[in-house]
Amino acid sequence: MNAKGRTSAESAPTSKKTKKRMSNKKFLWIWVPVLAVVTVIAVVATVALNVFGTWVASQLGTGTYEFTNSEESEAWDTEYYKTDFADIDALDTAAKDLVAEIAASGMVLAKNEGASLPLASGANITLMGRSAADPVFGGAGSGSVDTRSAVTPRVGLENAGFTINDAVYNAIDTFAQDENNPRGFIEMDRPDVSTYYIGEMPVAQYEAQASSFAQYDDAAVILIGRPGGEGGDLAMNMDGWDENYVDGQHQLQLNQDERDLIELAKANFETVVVVINASTTLELGDIQNDEGVDAIVLAGSPGATGFDALGGILSGDVNPSGRTVDVWSADFTQDPTFNNFGRFIYDNITASFPVPAIESAASNATVTDEAPFVYYSEGIYLGYRYYETAAAEGFIDYDSAVVYPFGYGLSYTTFEWAVTDSKAGAVDGEIEVTVEVTNTGDTAGREVVELYHSAPYTPGGIEKPEVVLSDFAKTGVIEPGASESVTLTVAVEDMASYDHLDAKAYVLEAGDYELTVRTDSHTVAPGTEPIVYTVDSDVVYSGENHRASDAGEVTNQFDDASAQFAQTPTEGKVVALSRADFAGTFPTAPTADLFVADQAVIDAFKAWDYEAAAAAFDGDMPKTGVGSDLTLVDLRGLPKDDPLWDTLLDSLSVPEMTAMLLNGAYQTAAIASIAKPQTLEPDGPAGFSSFINSSINGVAYPSQYLIAQSWDEELGRQMGQMLGNEALLKGINGWYAPAANLHRSPFAGRNFEYYSEDPYLSGVMMTAVANGVAEKGVYTTLKHFALNEMENERVNNGPATWASEQTIRELYLKPFEMAVKNITMEVPYLSDDNGTIATTTVGAGGIMSSFNRIGAVWAGGHHALMTDVLRGEWGFEGFGISDFNLYPYMNPNQSISAGTDLTLTFQPSKSFQDTTSAKAVTDIRNATHNILYTVANSNAMNGLAPGATVSYTPPQWRYVQVAITAAVGLLVLGGATLVVLRVRKHKDA
Repeated sequence: MNAKGRTSAESAPTSKKTKKRMSNKKFLWIWVPVLAVVTVIAVVATVALNVFGTWVASQLGTGTYEFTNSEESEAWDTEYYKTDFADIDALDTAAKDLVAEIAASGMVLAKNEGASLPLASGANITLMGRSAADPVFGGAGSGSVDTRSAVTPRVGLENAGFTINDAVYNAIDTFAQDENNPRGFIEMDRPDVSTYYIGEMPVAQYEAQASSFAQYDDAAVILIGRPGGEGGDLAMNMDGWDENYVDGQHQLQLNQDERDLIELAKANFETVVVVINASTTLELGDIQNDEGVDAIVLAGSPGATGFDALGGILSGDVNPSGRTVDVWSADFTQDPTFNNFGRFIYDNITASFPVPAIESAASNATVTDEAPFVYYSEGIYLGYRYYETAAAEGFIDYDSAVVYPFGYGLSYTTFEWAVTDSKAGAVDGEIEVTVEVTNTGDTAGREVVELYHSAPYTPGGIEKPEVVLSDFAKTGVIEPGASESVTLTVAVEDMASYDHLDAKAYVLEAGDYELTVRTDSHTVAPGTEPIVYTVDSDVVYSGENHRASDAGEVTNQFDDASAQFAQTPTEGKVVALSRADFAGTFPTAPTADLFVADQAVIDAFKAWDYEAAAAAFDGDMPKTGVGSDLTLVDLRGLPKDDPLWDTLLDSLSVPEMTAMLLNGAYQTAAIASIAKPQTLEPDGPAGFSSFINSSINGVAYPSQYLIAQSWDEELGRQMGQMLGNEALLKGINGWYAPAANLHRSPFAGRNFEYYSEDPYLSGVMMTAVANGVAEKGVYTTLKHFALNEMENERVNNGPATWASEQTIRELYLKPFEMAVKNITMEVPYLSDDNGTIATTTVGAGGIMSSFNRIGAVWAGGHHALMTDVLRGEWGFEGFGISDFNLYPYMNPNQSISAGTDLTLTFQPSKSFQDTTSAKAVTDIRNATHNILYTVANSNAMNGLAPGATVSYTPPQWRYVQVAITAAVGLLVLGGATLVVLRVRKHKDA
């Protein structure tokens, strides 16, 4: 043994054969695992690119399709829609001017004691309130827009010639930018991280700048803001969010910091102006009645240049003409909706939906087993419909309950109205009322004329509000001493009420109907008298005698949603608010029995049974994959039932159709075999925006709330026209807007995206905007259809929404009904082989279903909503699209069976459970037809002529995918080869 403790044999030199064996071991233990790891990574990357290719394409590009027209059509005019602007810069300039005009027309002068406004030219102003430096330009979520370059309140006032107190402004700005002083923010669908801080600077920090007040004491302008956002509602109790609130106070009351600030302003400034920078109502009774507050302006969320309009109003360059779109009540806790808005979860339902592994991997959505619900217990008595009716019945004192009526607003001038003519038609006709408006003041201005009707009511009969808005008109600018006449029209059938209990139809009951012109929902215009329209006997609009505006018979379709209501107190049921007994039926919070679902509700929360649907289907398997030379543009301008559509649809394979139907996020996918181009469809009601493609973000328009406050249908159309021009310059074909859910509760986080509490005003504005954008070939997807008035529980398997059929039809479906029946798009098309241009007209192109349930059935899968009413009653021929389809309960097979055709998602986050049965293939074909019909008649066909051919160039990342796939093969082959060679050498040795 040597010094190291080894034997002589152990310390002998290693032989060549031993070295070869050790080398083989080293290779096997080091290089084989390395090759294996690299191979696994490459395989995973290949699988991921294949499985998630659609999502990757949304980020890195989908490739390009090159369309080639035939030689015969090269000289034809295929630019069916043309932009009015030379380039995007010219459009942006015009759009920002329009934004300021909309804001100027929409801001409401709510108080102006002693004509304190307008302020003196060049006044020295102290801006106060966090929103002075940290304004609410719009809302958060899919309706948000880029406001980084927007005009701030300070700049808006400086542009109007005012001088601003720099010391106070800088203090506010510094405070607002400090991360230790957060303002509440709704993080989409993240109640765990959303916050509800008011974030106002404490009054002591204003007082520290008091030495600057004297130099800027012409007026204090205080901006009070409240943000909103998709995926969360505002706080109905501020416990834990603000130490300046007392127990039970809510987010829409002023907190102590804000009240202290107003007191500080009153003590130091002769003129105090409060500007409300929010797109929902606040409780303002205290400051409205405070003699020390001279003026209040309801400025909404004004977008890119809207604060220029605020400067114009304060300076007098703009005479305010906006009107409120909701009733501003004094105490929100006394509103009939208050107790039935929030979080209510069934005790006895465990909601479970199958989630295929591939879908689960593709979605970040949180899956819960809870089943929420909400009762619309107030029935038809929403907003002013309640307050006007309750006052008429002596249930409330109107003056103490209401701060600002619906349709209210002041002006810097005065007007007198006179009804100069009225014409009444038969029960299937119209009533016309002509009103002459005279400016009796000394300032030019615009006026809003409102027409309401009051239907005869029998206690215990069909529920009817005291007044309902029938029509409105906004004058042009009327010079002092001048007059303008406007004509207001109401279809007699629109004064009918829906009787879901007996007639199960709209009924125009016998009696006297009073029509009144009003300055707001509560105030009949001085000097005018009611116009009485007498109906001799009941008219029931049913069967062949359905309303003239309907495409088909109207009868009950929502008995499932009405099922949880009873006429008398019943265990597990709700008695809806009734005019016959406001005190006895006033809504309360859900009682314990309402948290226990009956079997019908439990069953409706179960996963949709596609196998049962397929077994019950009585139809033939459609043709697929039949050869054809037709391309999509060949069918442009043809009726939807033209036989050529069957030929085109026969030519498509099921995989071609499903690839389009399941990849509907902000697009409809290309189908090369029929030369269908990919379309681009961004969000948002306040201007184009996209979570996916940041280059789409365009000019930030005011919130829909502020747009509606203009009560200006023509401005709505102009907004649509401007967006249509922007669409042509950016290659946009469809638009996820406008939105017309109602402001059921001021706490709804998404009120900024919706127009009003009133369905008629909402429907007029929605239709105007949609018709404007349609002039440039852009189809809209009207949203969110329907009863989507609450955000908090939408990701929680969708809240079951219980409402009577009358409530659903008269309120929540009404704006969508108006839009579907009145949207039109002119479609120029090539009508012959000589390139002759003809024109036809199509209707509304798209509609988006919602996250919630109608009754207990998901809205997107509710056949009565998406087909029987939408298509059967209203005559809709476009396509339905789901809201973002992230959650397991939103079943694509259920969607296409019900009439929601396109799935707003990226494959493979959702897939069809059935693509082979006659039922499934029929649904797939019908859904494809609906989408293709809309796209064929849109600006997506610009540049294409019948007979066009298409070639496809993949995006660069696809070549990377091919390279990785090839590399995987080489690695596997190379690794196997080396191992074999090494093993052979080892054996030979």
